[in-house]
This record gives sequence, structure tokens and C-alpha cells, in this order.
Amino acid sequence: MISRIDLRGAAFPEGGIDRDLLPRAELDVEAALEKVRPICEDVRHRGTAALIDYAHRFDGVAIERVRVPAEALERALAELDPAVRAALEESIRRARLVHRDQRRTDHTTQVVPGGTVTERWVPVERVGLYVPGGRSVYPSSVVMNVVPAQEAGVGSMAVASPPQAEFGGLPHPTILAACALLGVDEVYAAGGAQAVAMFAYGTEDCRPVAMVTGPGNIFVAAAKRLLKGRIGIDAEAGPTEIAILADATADPVHVAADLISQAEHDPLAASVLVTDSEELAAAVEKELDVQLEATKHVEDRIRPALSGRQSGIVLVDGLEQGLAVVDAYAAEHLEIQTEDAAAVAARVRNAGAIFVGAYAPVSLGDYAAGSNHVLPTGGCACHSSGLSVQSFLRGIHVVDYSRQALAEIAGHVVTLAEAEDLPAHGAAVKARFDWKVPPSK
Repeated sequence: MISRIDLRGAAFPEGGIDRDLLPRAELDVEAALEKVRPICEDVRHRGTAALIDYAHRFDGVAIERVRVPAEALERALAELDPAVRAALEESIRRARLVHRDQRRTDHTTQVVPGGTVTERWVPVERVGLYVPGGRSVYPSSVVMNVVPAQEAGVGSMAVASPPQAEFGGLPHPTILAACALLGVDEVYAAGGAQAVAMFAYGTEDCRPVAMVTGPGNIFVAAAKRLLKGRIGIDAEAGPTEIAILADATADPVHVAADLISQAEHDPLAASVLVTDSEELAAAVEKELDVQLEATKHVEDRIRPALSGRQSGIVLVDGLEQGLAVVDAYAAEHLEIQTEDAAAVAARVRNAGAIFVGAYAPVSLGDYAAGSNHVLPTGGCACHSSGLSVQSFLRGIHVVDYSRQALAEIAGHVVTLAEAEDLPAHGAAVKARFDWKVPPSK
């Protein structure tokens, strides 16, 4: 069911790992760009009418309005299962603990007497938070988006989640309840690329936002890439990924369960095991078959995900090669199930989040570790971070120089301006003095 890639011996590239050697989905973000471009343009020009049409086309739902009424949010919270509410409240509590500690404070550096530079941290004014729907319901993604935005001090936020036919064209009631629990009252029944376009361009109902965050399918990720620049984005968080770096000490039952746990998200989900133990690889393959017998969503999600080209078992000669592979892969979620897992984890350079040892499965991070589960996918973890308070903050440098402090550096400024053939830059400094600017010492 799950394929193998053997990089042992001479098969391991001498010059480093080419990412094309590793498991990747056939449909990537670049290929999806042309599919989402006309959708985004349509929403730009037709607004709410386009969103209503796409709800019918993509979600099979006839809706008359896109914004969720306040009474629907209140009703969803009132009818929420008490056990689910308790679990969400604990998830929120733990997320707040972690994200509150990420807050930044302004810092002033005195460069010279009379000359300071202050880095001032200012939250984004308005954000659009995307919560996936469709195959599954993700109230946890409401928590992961909203909590860091609130802790950053964002003043205005809106949530979008796909409309559901079985709930009268509203997003899933558990998603609505999570929004209400967090005090978010601006919620839209819109999914996919069209929801991202709604946030970026605005509609009759929804004001444009400065930034869009949240995970989604390949088309959500493509829309975020297309509209980046008009809006800020967190990362291209597309179909989920798990990579597990394991040696012979790992328990195949744990490894198989964790591979399956991410495969149940989506047929395009990626589950990758990197190991130097052929015995572990064989045991995991057998355990996958055993566990699938008692698992839901096997035929529509898990089996296609595990058998797809985006999943596989990568065999390497040792830990060093294994680390090179997982760094090249740059997984959204990376589990380390090796001897001295903490030391191995400390050497990883590229991952959205790292889960250390046998008792930190990705599922913990999905819900209640306190960490954030909105993470970069598709190899973007080599340059992007997961969602955090910092995602919603902008650093602004505030420069405050006295006349004397400027006079002391003026000569250097003029010299550099002239070296760059930008004499007006130097003249802007000279204009502030009624004497010839002395050369800087």
C-alpha cells in the first residue's frame, strides 16, 4: 500500500538531497494557480453574488446570504455538547498560555547621545481567518487562528468556513460554537479560493482585510499565493503532512498510528517514514494493514493518501542521512522517534513543528499541546514558520535624532549619498544646517 524509496548505499546523493527524490503530491500549489485565478477575479468583480454561486457549484448548497447571523452563533454555542465545550475551553486555555508568552515589547536602542531607534510592535488592523470544512469539521482551527490574533491585539477579525448542506448552508455548528466561545461574531459561510478572494477584495458584506491566515486544501493555498502582496499571509498551509524520523527503538504500533492519523485528513495528505531500520519499515507496513481494519475513512481518505505518491517509507543508512532527508523534506509535522530523541530533534533545521519522543504525537499538537497547528506545508517550512502571535505583528522602526546627533553623522550620510549618485539625499541633510556640513570623524 505505501511505497518505498531506498536511498541506502550508492543511491544516496553525494551532493545532498534533491527534493524531487522525496514523496510529493502530484498536484502542487503552482499547478493549482490557474484553477483559482478566474475564481478570485470573479469574486473581485461580482462579490457576494459570486460567493453564492460558488457555494452552489462547489459545496452543493443554495444560500441566500454569506454572513452568518448572530443568532446562529448563539444557538450553536447553547447546543454544543458539554464534553466538546470542555475540551475546547482547555485547548483555548493552553493555547493562550503559549501564545501570550510570544508577545513582544517595544525596545529602544540609544545609538548615540540624542539618537535613538525604537522598534515598535503594532498588530495588523484586520485579519481574515480561514477554517477548513468539507470532509471534516475543524473547531480546533478556529482556536489556532483566533487565539494568537487576539493575543497580538488584532482589533478586527472575521472567520470564513465552507457552507454545509446538512446545516442549512451554514458552516458546521461546532465551528460556529467555537467562534462564539472566543467572542468572534463576524463569520462567513464561504470556502476555498473564493473565501480568500472575499477577504482580499472585500464584498458588500465583508470589508477587505490586511492578512489572511489558516490551513486549507490545495486551492486555498494557491489563492493565498496568488493574492499575496494584496494581502499578507501566514504560509501556504495546504494538505497536511507528517514525517517521522525513526530508528529501531521506535514502536511500529505508534508509528503506524501516527501515519494513519494524518492520512485521514485528505486523500492528498502526506505520510512519510524515514528510517535506517528495514525491520521497523516492515513492521510498520504490517501494522498499517492491521490498524486499517479498525479505522474509519479508509477507502475515501486514508488508503488513497497512504498509497499516493506524496506518501512513502524512505530507507537510509543512518541517522545523519535521516536528518538530511527530513531537512530536505521540511515537513509540516515532524516526529522524532529515535534513541535520545531530544538531542536528535535539536539538530533539525526545517520543520513546521517538531514532536519529540513516543509521547508527543502530532494529534496532541493538533488539539491541546498549546502549540499552533497552522503550519507551513509543501516544503515551505524551510523558509516559513507556523502561525503565532508574531504572525500578526509588524515591527516599525521609530527614528528620533536631535540636531547635534544628526550633525555628528551628517558627513557620512552625504558621502554615501554621493557615492550612490543620489545628491538630493545629501542635500536633504545639508538643508537642516546653516553651515557647511563638517566631515564625520
